[in-house]
Amino acid sequence: MRIRYIILAVLLVIVIILPVFYFSGYLDNVVNLHQKPTISITYPQNDETVSKLVMISGIASNLKNDASVLSVEVQINNGEWALADGTIKWSLSWDAYTASDGSYTISARAYDGIEYSDIKSITVQVNNPESNDADSGAHKWAIFIAAANFPEDNKSKLGNGGLSLAEEMAAYFIDTYNYPASNTFILFDDGWIRSDNGYGERIQTLQERTHTYDITYGAAKKKTVLDILNYVISESNKYKDSEVFLWVFNHGYGNENKTFTGGKILSRSIIFLWDDTMTDKELGQVLKPLKSTKTCVIVDACYSGGFADKTIFERPTSLLLHSGIPKVGRVVIAGASKYRKGYASTTEGPLFTLLWFEGLKDGKADGYKPGLLGRGRPMYLKFFKDGKVSVEEAFYYARYVLRTDSTLKDYKSMQPQINDDYPHRGIILLNRKEMILG
Repeated sequence: MRIRYIILAVLLVIVIILPVFYFSGYLDNVVNLHQKPTISITYPQNDETVSKLVMISGIASNLKNDASVLSVEVQINNGEWALADGTIKWSLSWDAYTASDGSYTISARAYDGIEYSDIKSITVQVNNPESNDADSGAHKWAIFIAAANFPEDNKSKLGNGGLSLAEEMAAYFIDTYNYPASNTFILFDDGWIRSDNGYGERIQTLQERTHTYDITYGAAKKKTVLDILNYVISESNKYKDSEVFLWVFNHGYGNENKTFTGGKILSRSIIFLWDDTMTDKELGQVLKPLKSTKTCVIVDACYSGGFADKTIFERPTSLLLHSGIPKVGRVVIAGASKYRKGYASTTEGPLFTLLWFEGLKDGKADGYKPGLLGRGRPMYLKFFKDGKVSVEEAFYYARYVLRTDSTLKDYKSMQPQINDDYPHRGIILLNRKEMILG
C-alpha cells in the first residue's frame, strides 16, 4: 500500500513538472544540447582551375559553440585525410604542381570531439603551365619568403611590410626583367593576411585576395619553403641559361646582450620560418643541386652574415662554418653581419632591402663600387656608369647610404655582407663582370 502511494506521488510530480519544463524550453535545450559542426570551403571555388601551390581554406563552426570545433581535415580525391591548420578559419597547402592535370575532388570535414560534420566537397581542375618554352628567353624564377609575425608577443612581430615589399619587388621583376608571373612565388607567414598590419586576427588567405599578377602564394612554413625551393631547382636545371632570384626576410637568431659578436662566433646564422628554423648550412644543402650560373640570394635578417660565409668587415667565416651557399655564378648577400642586428619597418619591410631595391629600380646605384674596405662609394666619372644597375652596385649603394645618411645613423652598424662569385670565383681579373638581372 505504501509503495503504491510513493508511485502515485512520483507520477503526480512528473505530471506537474513536465509541462513547466516543456513550456520553458528547457527540454528543447536538453534534446538539442549537442549539434554537429558545419563546414564550408571558401577557396578555391567549385569548378575553379588551379595550379602550382593551392591554399585550400574555409570556415568551420558549431551553432552552439564555435570553440567546440576541435579540428578540420581535408582530403584530395580518395587520399588520406590531412589535418588542416586552424579550426574556425582553417587552411591546408596542396602541392598541386606534383599532380597531373585533370579533375580533382577536394573534401573537408570538421570534428567537435563527438562527431564529424557533413562532408563538404568541391571539384577543381588542375592545369599546371608547362615549363617555359626553350625559345621564350624567360627561364627565370623568383622566390620571396617572409615569416614576420610568428611570435606570440606583438613587440617582436614585424607586420605586413615584408609582404608589401615582396609584392613590389615581384611586380618590378615581372614588368622590368621579364620574370614570368607563373615562375614567381611569395611565401608569407602562415599564408594568411591578418588585421592591424599583421598584429590582429586572420582575415583571408593570400590566394583569396584580388591579384594583378598570377603569382603563386603560400605559407612560409618549412615544408612549403623546401618544396618550392626543390621545385624551382628541378625546373630551372632544365635550362642552361636559367636565372634564379631568392629573397628571404625573417627574424634571425643571435644574442643581443653580446653587442659585438651577437654570440655567433662559433655558431651558424639561423633564420626563423613560421613553424621552424633554418640554418645557413641547411639552405646551402638545399641549393647544392642548383645548376644556374646566374643566381642572386639575399637573406635580410639579424645576424645573417653566415649565409654569405662572412662575419664582419668582409671577413670570411671559418671553413668549418661555411654555408655552402656561395658558389660559382652566384651573388650571395646578407642584410646584416653575422654579429649585428638588422632593422625593419613594420609597414615597408627590412631596411637593407629597401635601400638595395631603391638603388636598383630608381637607377641611383649606377656606378657604385666597393671602395675602401668594401664600404661602398659612388663613382662620378661617366666611365663607370652604363645606365644599368647590377645587384652588386645596388649592394654598395645600400652600404654607402647606411653609412652616410644622417637619418639612418642609428642603423649604420648593420654591416651588410656580400660574397660575389659571379661569373667566376674570387679571381679579380676574371670577375669584373657584374650581375644584371633580366
